[in-house]
Amino acid sequence: MPHLPKQKQQSQQQQSITLLGATGSIGQSTLDVLARHPERYRVYALTAHRQIDALAALCERWQPMVAVVGSEADAQRLRDMLKGSAPSTEVRFGADALAEVAQTEEVDTVMAAIVGAAGLLPTLAAVRAGKRVLLANKEALVMSGAIFMEAVTEHGATLLPIDSEHNAIFQCLPNGTPVSLAESGIESLILTASGGPFLNASAEQLAQVTPAQAVKHPNWAMGQKISVDSATLMNKGLELIEACWLFSAKPEQVEVVVHPQSVIHSMVRYADGSVLAQMGQPDMRTPIAHALAWPERMHSGVAPLDFTRLGDLSFMAPDTERFPCLRLAREAIAAGGTWPCVLNAANEVAVAAFLAGELVFQDIAVVIEAVMQQMPVRPASELATILSADQEARARATKYIASLPDHPRD
Repeated sequence: MPHLPKQKQQSQQQQSITLLGATGSIGQSTLDVLARHPERYRVYALTAHRQIDALAALCERWQPMVAVVGSEADAQRLRDMLKGSAPSTEVRFGADALAEVAQTEEVDTVMAAIVGAAGLLPTLAAVRAGKRVLLANKEALVMSGAIFMEAVTEHGATLLPIDSEHNAIFQCLPNGTPVSLAESGIESLILTASGGPFLNASAEQLAQVTPAQAVKHPNWAMGQKISVDSATLMNKGLELIEACWLFSAKPEQVEVVVHPQSVIHSMVRYADGSVLAQMGQPDMRTPIAHALAWPERMHSGVAPLDFTRLGDLSFMAPDTERFPCLRLAREAIAAGGTWPCVLNAANEVAVAAFLAGELVFQDIAVVIEAVMQQMPVRPASELATILSADQEARARATKYIASLPDHPRD
C-alpha cells in the first residue's frame, strides 16, 4: 500500500487550514474541533457554493484570509455583508479560486469536504501541491482513483481518510506503511454500514419513501445527499470503491456488513484469525480530530463510549435485492475504467431528482443501472476522459429520468 502516509511529527507551529465546504456537516464538525485547539490551528480559507449567509457568519467568527463562493454575484453579496465584520477577508469566486486556496503555499492542511464531483478538481490541486489532505470527499477517489493516487505519490502529499469507515480501517492497520494487504497478513477489510432508515422496510414500503423520510438517518447527522446515499446503500458502495484505492485492495478483499448501532466503524481481518475494530460514538469529530492531529492524538469534544450502556451489537449481511446500489458499485469497481465515475454521476443526478420529488426512491438504482449499461467502460488514464464521462453520464441520467412515467406522491 504505497499511498498511505508515513508517520512523521507535525510541526509544533500553528497549522494553516483551508476548509473546502465549510457550511456542510463535515465543515461544521471540523470548525468545532478547530475551536477546541486555537493554539494549534488557524483558518486560512473557507469556501461554500451557495450558502452565503452561513458562510458570512463563519467568516465573522473565524476571520479567514480568503473566502470563496460559486458566483460573482454571490461574491459581491458576501463582500457587502463582511464590510464591517470581516474587512480583511478577501472574497473570491469560481473553480480557479477554489484551486488557489487549496494549493497556496500559505496553507499546510486542506480539509476536502465539498460534496460530490464538484470537489474533485480543488482536492486534486491540493494533492498536486503536496499538501496534507484530509479526504472527506469520497467522490474524488471514486471518479479518478488511479490518477488521484498517482498524484499523491508523485507530489509527496499526505492523504488521510475522514470517512469514519476508512479512518477506522486506517487506525486498525499495522504501524508503518505496509507494501500490500497480503504481505501485512491482512485477509480483508470490513466496512460497516448502519443500514440507513429503511433497513427493515419491505419493497412495498420502499416504494412509498419520501425525501423527508430518507434524510432522517437513525444515527448520524449528515447532509441530504449523503443521507439518501446511506438509505440506498450507495454510500457504502462509494466507500467500497474508495477503500480499494486508499488501501490498494481488490474488490473481493473488501467486505460489507450491516451494523445498525454504528458503534464499530470498520474492521480489519488478519490471517491469524484476529479482527481489529475501531469503536466510538457516531460523531464525525472523532475521525476529523484523528486526521488533524495524526500521528498524535487530541481531544475532539466527543463523549467517551459507556460500555455498560451499549446493549447488543448486531451484524448482518446487506440485502442487495432491496438495495441494489451496493451491487452496482461492486460491478463498477470490478469493471474499472470510467464506470465508477459513471456510477457516481448518475447517482448524483438521480438523488437530486428524488429530493426534488421527481423520482421515486426505488428508481434511483434503476436510473444508475440504465446509464451504466448505456456507457461502455473506457480507460480512465486521462482527467479529460473522466470529466467527459461524468458530463455524459449526467446528461444520460437526466434524459432517462425525463422518460420515466410520472409517479404522483401522496
